Amino acid sequence: MTDTANDSGPGRRHDRIVIRSYDPGWPELFTEQASRLTSVLGSQLVVPLEHIGSTSIPQLASKPIIDMLALIENYEAFEEGMTAAESIGWLRAPEPGDTGQRKWSLCYPTIEHRTHHLHVVERQSADWPQWLAFRDYLRAHPEAALEYANLKAALAEADDQDRARYRAAKAPYIRSILALALGTDSR
Repeated sequence: MTDTANDSGPGRRHDRIVIRSYDPGWPELFTEQASRLTSVLGSQLVVPLEHIGSTSIPQLASKPIIDMLALIENYEAFEEGMTAAESIGWLRAPEPGDTGQRKWSLCYPTIEHRTHHLHVVERQSADWPQWLAFRDYLRAHPEAALEYANLKAALAEADDQDRARYRAAKAPYIRSILALALGTDSR
């Protein structure tokens, strides 16, 4: 969820895909930025910010980037929120498909060396419930989280620069977990 369209050109990602052991400080890093963002976005948020992605799953090895979810009512109306987030150091970091999905992506403190990534999504989007379902399933099933960690580590070891390949290679596993989480697995 943290990879951007800015894999080349100005604002290009410089960080390699590095999987680190779980850091018990990640929830606090989420809380610190969630508090800052809530102070400037509060009126536009439908619900409190959510910590999503691998850093939100205890004991899961991950890229050390805190993924966050903000639910809003209206994509177009968030331009004001974007300006507010920028006023506290957050940057626009478009991802492939953001516009078509009516989604905003921001990062902190820089695009090239981000520590946090904010996904701003309309409440009616079909995507965000799946993100929470994936997170919650892995939280409840440590063996599945370990399998996912091992997959990510192997992919990063094979090529720590090809973000598109990394995302694509994780997709089948993510789909299989979502099928289990959503009760659509036919096994």
